[in-house]
Amino acid sequence: MDKKSTGNKPKPAKMKDSADPVRNFEKWKKKYNKTKARVKSDRAPKKPEWQVEREYIEKLVSRYPDINSKEAVRFSDFPISKKTLLGLQGMQYRQPTEIQRQTIGYALQGKDVLGAAKTGSGKTLAFLIPVLECLYRQQWSSVDGLGALIISPTRELAYQTYEVLRKVGKNHEFSAGLIIGGKDLKSESERIHNTNIVICTPGRLLQHMDETATFLASDLHMLVLDEADRILDMGFADTLNAIVENLPKTRQTLLFSATQTKSVKDLARLSLKDPEYVWVHEKAKFSTPATLEQSYVVCELHLKVNMLFSFIRSHLKKKIIVFFACCKEVQYLFRVLCRLRPGMPILALHGKQQQMKRVEVYNDFLRKQNAVLLATDIAARGLDFPTVNWVLQFDCPEDADTYIHRVGRTARYKEGGEALLLLLPSEEKGMIGQLQEKKVPINKIQVNPEKLQNIQQKLQAFLAQEQEQKERAQRCFVSYLRSVFLMKNKEVFDAFKLKLNDYAHSLGLAVAPRVRFLSKAQAQKEEKEAKREEEEEEEEEEERSSLKKRWS
Repeated sequence: MDKKSTGNKPKPAKMKDSADPVRNFEKWKKKYNKTKARVKSDRAPKKPEWQVEREYIEKLVSRYPDINSKEAVRFSDFPISKKTLLGLQGMQYRQPTEIQRQTIGYALQGKDVLGAAKTGSGKTLAFLIPVLECLYRQQWSSVDGLGALIISPTRELAYQTYEVLRKVGKNHEFSAGLIIGGKDLKSESERIHNTNIVICTPGRLLQHMDETATFLASDLHMLVLDEADRILDMGFADTLNAIVENLPKTRQTLLFSATQTKSVKDLARLSLKDPEYVWVHEKAKFSTPATLEQSYVVCELHLKVNMLFSFIRSHLKKKIIVFFACCKEVQYLFRVLCRLRPGMPILALHGKQQQMKRVEVYNDFLRKQNAVLLATDIAARGLDFPTVNWVLQFDCPEDADTYIHRVGRTARYKEGGEALLLLLPSEEKGMIGQLQEKKVPINKIQVNPEKLQNIQQKLQAFLAQEQEQKERAQRCFVSYLRSVFLMKNKEVFDAFKLKLNDYAHSLGLAVAPRVRFLSKAQAQKEEKEAKREEEEEEEEEEERSSLKKRWS
């Protein structure tokens, strides 16, 4: 052992009087208690999420007491996150529409909402912003599973909603998934349990609830029913009821509809708790946008194809959507117009197409500056096509609500637009009466017959050369007649008043195809009329005989 090391012990450092806990005990104790309190607070258990959310909402409400007032003229006036605001700014959305202003305010306070507004009024953002903010407050992540569910009536509308969500929510970290028919069920099943926001159609969602073991909705915070009236019209009432029964009762629900029917109100009673009712156009003078100019023209059935071609030729620099009653019409006339080459792109969208093809057509029409989209009512609901100049209704709509949804593809978000409705003489009185009841301002116009281009001979030449085209024309003929025959409103639609031979010639057919169901229905109709006449004659005979007995 080294002696030097034992003999030179280190001297203790001198301690200042102020730092000496013995000489200045009270000061040291005060400092120690502060440190102890800070350490204790750091180790304190975190507040439960529901309490954090409640305090956050209370803070927002106290800070923005007039959240639903007209003072909220910009999205930045709402208490929403910077991430959402950046997404809105990236899409050039700065000022909320009326339905957005009222709905977002209520939804941010955690209330259920039953919303109704004219088509094209911006309902999509009215529910996407609350969905993003609800999950953002909860600090939702992929491990938390499903947090929000958005149900749409059609695949096209679900796809469009998904695209808007992807752009508005690009700064958030949530995962989103599109669950629709026409895609591989197995690949959807593998991803669905990690998806925070699911956008879906009702049939496909119920299929996953029944068949996918990893699909859990027990922690769902928000349910959105978009275009609820259309979902019910398509026959999904039982499917929706089954879906709602499998969801937690503590969720927040937003239900949107362009029209308030009895079935929608019944669904609201089952799905919503003390909802705020938002109908921004309830007292409006008209049920369609003021910037929409609407007209109709009466023409015979055999002149409608000439009218369509002439209309396209005179609007070559415009973006046009043409609505038809059935898929077979779209399929045949799409090929006809492509062969005739009117001078602008022709596209077709209908329910017989594969899902990927429908998405491709949708995106193609979005990109084009001028084009004609031939479509069935699959495109009449909710789809947002920017800068559509004209909506032409080649076939009379089923009812006034369908008319309103069709023309809603133009004049969106305060932009201008024009709509033209082609009516048969037998359809005019009943249809115009329905539109007037629904507060639709529409004017009758006359078309100069000399300006119509007759393409009948060209169609006949096409069909003479191609047997496949001839068969398509025959299917188009029969399918259109069936759609008219099956319409419930017989005041507007009467298949027995149609001039079948003239209509067949207008499609390029030399002879009208035999329509068995119409022949059978005609025979039954004549039999009923004959029976009724016979009964009336018997009643008259009985009256005459009874009178003879009285006076005899």
